[in-house]
Amino acid sequence: MSIQHKTTSRALIAFTVMLPTLIEIIDTSIVNVSLDHIRGSLSAGYDEATWTITAYLVSNAIVIPMAAWFAKLIGRKNYQIASIAIFTFSSFMCGSAWSLSSLVFFRILQGIGGGGLVPISQSILLESFPREKHGQAMAIFGLGAMLGPIVGPLLGGWITDSLSWRWIFYINIPIGIIAIIMNILVIQDPPYMQRQKMKIDYFGLMLLALGLGALQFVLDKGENEDWFNSELIVIFSIISLVSLTVLIINEYYSENPIVNLKLFKDRTFTSGATVMFFVFLNLFGSIVLLPVFLQMLMGYTSFYAGLVLGPGGIATMLAMPIVGKFIGKVNPKRFLVVGITVCALSTYLMSNFTLQTDFWTFVWPRVLLGFGMGMTFIPLTTLTLSHIPKEHMTEATSLYNLLRNLGGSVGIAFTTTILSRRAQFHQTRLVEHLSPLDPGYQMAREKITAMLQSKGLPAAGADGVLYRELIRQSTTMAFTDAFLIICVLILCVLPLVFIMQRSEGPAGPGAAH
Repeated sequence: MSIQHKTTSRALIAFTVMLPTLIEIIDTSIVNVSLDHIRGSLSAGYDEATWTITAYLVSNAIVIPMAAWFAKLIGRKNYQIASIAIFTFSSFMCGSAWSLSSLVFFRILQGIGGGGLVPISQSILLESFPREKHGQAMAIFGLGAMLGPIVGPLLGGWITDSLSWRWIFYINIPIGIIAIIMNILVIQDPPYMQRQKMKIDYFGLMLLALGLGALQFVLDKGENEDWFNSELIVIFSIISLVSLTVLIINEYYSENPIVNLKLFKDRTFTSGATVMFFVFLNLFGSIVLLPVFLQMLMGYTSFYAGLVLGPGGIATMLAMPIVGKFIGKVNPKRFLVVGITVCALSTYLMSNFTLQTDFWTFVWPRVLLGFGMGMTFIPLTTLTLSHIPKEHMTEATSLYNLLRNLGGSVGIAFTTTILSRRAQFHQTRLVEHLSPLDPGYQMAREKITAMLQSKGLPAAGADGVLYRELIRQSTTMAFTDAFLIICVLILCVLPLVFIMQRSEGPAGPGAAH
């Protein structure tokens, strides 16, 4: 086969697997901006409507680590096509939902279909490219993985405003049909990824579903339910802890494990997966906090908040192809150290935001974060999976993407909790100064009283103005605390990069791991 033909084949395979991957990742966040429209259309409360997000995330999290096992059970190509078909059908049904309960049910089905698409696509892509081209393969894959959470809300908002919330689901249908046809025509299973006769571990399946489902529920609902002050959160936490503990014991000794935990014996894989967890904790934590800060405290509209976030996506798009081109010539650790350091710097700059910060000062740290993520994702994925034999690649990508998703979920739960707790802390501290005996308070009250009287307003409103400003200041301080904490957390995993080893040998059957 000629080099040109091989290149064309690889490009076709990359396009084929990226189509379903992109729509799956976009669908994890596209619903968020449409909740108000969904709630109004289906006559539901806001808390009830959020189940459309939770249902997808829970079922998605359960299926991701099962993807490799399902691929062995029915064949990887068959599983990929079946997943796209389920995702496409459930997208149509979500768009046609007649009640909130029906929408939640079909979102669960959509999460089941979408869960296997990312790890399966990633493993196919890595197998299709030779070792020296893995950086380019991950540059292609990374564009979808990193841009999906950014494009999702923007696309969802535009479709909802221009058409209807139902079209955020209908738009998946033609893409899904094209993806099914292309997978049938383009993708071929190697012998070790074809259908195998296996004994089904029903006990392991049940434990995995219970453990990850309960964990995702706790992460998604914990802050709203006041964490362990809620009996419901305590019950689900116990279910998750017990199920996952028993699962680890069961899977380690099982002949046909649902999850291949022995992959964690490879220190490079374990270190890389841990770093990825904290990288996505940093990414999701910051991109959740930033628009809330802009809209809650700075009075930005959704559109202007999107303008602050958007350039970060462009920076990622520019960084990834450059890193992908040079990753084969430069030690990935160098890119990785620089990328993580840039991500930490960006969140440190965000920790310096004040109520007087201007538009471009908000934009540049977000651009830095996008650039840092672009420099981190490719070398991290390439290095983490460099020791994995091809026959275990799907198992490895399943675990790797599970930790990536959990990192994002923990990032959102962690930062929103820190924000709430630190806001209460700073508010309590600042309230101590709202005393007639405090000189600063007396001066501020006199100025506000004079201003109100000059506008013909009652002087009694001065205390209300002061208290509202106190709330703004305490909330601002809480945001800066949260940004600083996730900055420190991502720096803490930097030493793990130095214990990762780069493999130059082939990752074929029998390769060491």
